[in-house]
Amino acid sequence: MAEKKAFVLRINPDMLRELETWAQQDFRSLNGQIEFLLSEALKKQRRSKSKGSDGDGAKD
Repeated sequence: MAEKKAFVLRINPDMLRELETWAQQDFRSLNGQIEFLLSEALKKQRRSKSKGSDGDGAKD
């Protein structure tokens, strides 16, 4: 497995509580939940880039 890099994340307390609850519901640690959500967002972003790229370089 690739080496992981630690960093500080500043997040508002309400969002943190919601993420902790969501992580518990999905049987993940808070860190695991954040990694999962970031990974899914990156996959979605890559798919939308490949589907929507028409080569003109315009951004929405």
